[in-house]
Amino acid sequence: MLDRYVVYILASGRNGTLYVGVTGEFVRRVEQHKAMAVPGFTRRYRVTRLVYAERFADVREAISREKQLKGWNRAWKLRLIEASNPDWLDLDPTAC
Repeated sequence: MLDRYVVYILASGRNGTLYVGVTGEFVRRVEQHKAMAVPGFTRRYRVTRLVYAERFADVREAISREKQLKGWNRAWKLRLIEASNPDWLDLDPTAC
C-alpha cells in the first residue's frame, strides 16, 4: 500500500515561523500553500517553504503524528527539521 497521507512542516524561512499540517493530497496542498491560495495562517505569515515531510499509509496514524508535532515545543521541531534537512532546503514536490 502506498503511503498516501503526509504530515508536513512549512517554514517562512530558516528558523522562521513554522506550520504543521496533514493531508491526503500532498502535491495539491503544497501548491495551495505556495500560491497562498487559502486565507489563514500560512498566507498571513508567508509560510511556504516545505522543510519536512513524513508519509503514512493510515490516516489515523498521520493525524496522531500531526497532533504530536503540534504539541511539541519549537526547539524540538527545529531539531526534527535539521536532522533531515540541515540546510532548510525547500522540499517542494512540484519543483522540476
